[in-house]
Amino acid sequence: MVSVQAEVLLPGPAITADALALTAPISFWGGVDAKSGLVADPRHPENGQRISGKVLLVPETVGSSSAAAILLELVHGRRAPAAIVLHEPDAILLLGLIVAHEMGYDTPIALRLDRGHFAALHGRSLTVSSSGVIG
Repeated sequence: MVSVQAEVLLPGPAITADALALTAPISFWGGVDAKSGLVADPRHPENGQRISGKVLLVPETVGSSSAAAILLELVHGRRAPAAIVLHEPDAILLLGLIVAHEMGYDTPIALRLDRGHFAALHGRSLTVSSSGVIG
């Protein structure tokens, strides 16, 4: 696979992890269980899939001001994705990572990458550099 350069939205460490590309928009509030790190929305195509420790590829978010709190809980409980790759930045969701970082928690890198790449990345073991190279 050829590497792709993503835009770094929030810095984080380089990681290697399996990729989970969501196939539908998700709301972290009600759509992700902060205690288990699973997609919890029964209507979501990836319902029951674990996002913890994954390179999570998110095509679109469904807004809720509580999304930041859910992501903060995931980070605090060590159930957050290893990296979050968004098609478009979501300021509310990213706020959870900013607050977690300010509280001293290790936070995953957050990137922006066109969702046209997501299907090819799904299920692969990916290395994400701190400069945003995904390969």
